Amino acid sequence: MRHIRHMLLLLFIAVGLIGLPLNAQAQLGSLKKAAKKKVEQKAKEKVEQTAETPSESEQGESSDTAKGEEPPAASGGESGKAAAPATGTGQKPGEGVWLKYDFVPGDRVIFLEDFTRDEVGNFPQRLELEKGNMEIAEWSGIRWLRGSTYCDFIVPLPEVLPARFTFEFDFYAPWEWNTVEISTVSEDEADGEAKLTEVCFAPWERGGGLKELSSKEALVMGKVPEAVLNQIMHCRVMADGKYMKVYINDTRVANFPSANFGRSNRLFFKVSAQEDRPAMFANFRVAAGDKKMYDALTTNGRVATQGILFDSGSDRIRPESTPTLKEIGQMLKDHADLKLLIEGHTDNVGDDASNQTLSEKRANAVRDHLISNYSIEAARLQAKGFGETKPVGSNDTPEGRQNNRRVELVKI
Repeated sequence: MRHIRHMLLLLFIAVGLIGLPLNAQAQLGSLKKAAKKKVEQKAKEKVEQTAETPSESEQGESSDTAKGEEPPAASGGESGKAAAPATGTGQKPGEGVWLKYDFVPGDRVIFLEDFTRDEVGNFPQRLELEKGNMEIAEWSGIRWLRGSTYCDFIVPLPEVLPARFTFEFDFYAPWEWNTVEISTVSEDEADGEAKLTEVCFAPWERGGGLKELSSKEALVMGKVPEAVLNQIMHCRVMADGKYMKVYINDTRVANFPSANFGRSNRLFFKVSAQEDRPAMFANFRVAAGDKKMYDALTTNGRVATQGILFDSGSDRIRPESTPTLKEIGQMLKDHADLKLLIEGHTDNVGDDASNQTLSEKRANAVRDHLISNYSIEAARLQAKGFGETKPVGSNDTPEGRQNNRRVELVKI
């Protein structure tokens, strides 16, 4: 009997020892999933806070004027302290400086990069460095691509730019010396081309606009207040065929109907920088445009927009949404028989129930805005939130997650 009890005891101990690694492995798996979810949530918050211009309260928390931090490795010369873009914050869509603002982002994001998946000190894996010194630096909780010499780099795209597209990025170079020139071919490749156009953002010229690529002759260059040059500048470009518009923050600095920007599957960046006057870039975003909103709605019965922006984690509509809301409001006025279901969608980052609630609130916020500001009859508009249940792209890529965060209009 004692022998049997001894054997049973040994068996019990053996089973326990075998079970421990399994339990530990299960717990480790749960911890990994939770950690991944938390990282994704923080990345999502950063994208929302930077891609959507910070609100007045957010500027106080994130700007280096408040923190007193220096830009990474910006030594010698003039010390720059960045502030977030001064873009009429605290205003509602259609108010103040946003009344004449007309930038509408493309409705399908094809490239999005904030460098959160790269190591600080490295050059980003998804970009291509042609020449110069560039590395990722972290500053005020945001990853920046910092150039400390004359640099050329390429943003490779998954497809050729269509006739209608937009691209955006953040640019910080408060030394009033740096320049960044952007084209779809290199200057060497442009020699045989007929006067191709480049986009130029030039703090030393107090603004930005369009130039002829080979000769550098200005086609149109607009200026912004000097105070803007000492801040993080949100640079935007919108193209529709040969028609191009260029923006710095809320100011349109170029409006040119006959640009020859060309189309390719690359964007070439040519940067003027030095060690004591670095140029810094963040939050690259390229989006393809489709048909005009009403044409797409008529053809497909529904249309998605990336042009309605909200404060992070909120249903407060940001003023940059003015052009898209204006287009929807005018479309409803022009077509009195048109009725719409406004759908709110999110990505899969964060709590499922919270995403569902947020999508419902945002859809209703858009509906309320159209009723209040464009006198649209309430009976013509419905609102519904779907949370993360109807993705249009993979939640495993930044582009997919961004395309999943959207407002859709459905004809009813």
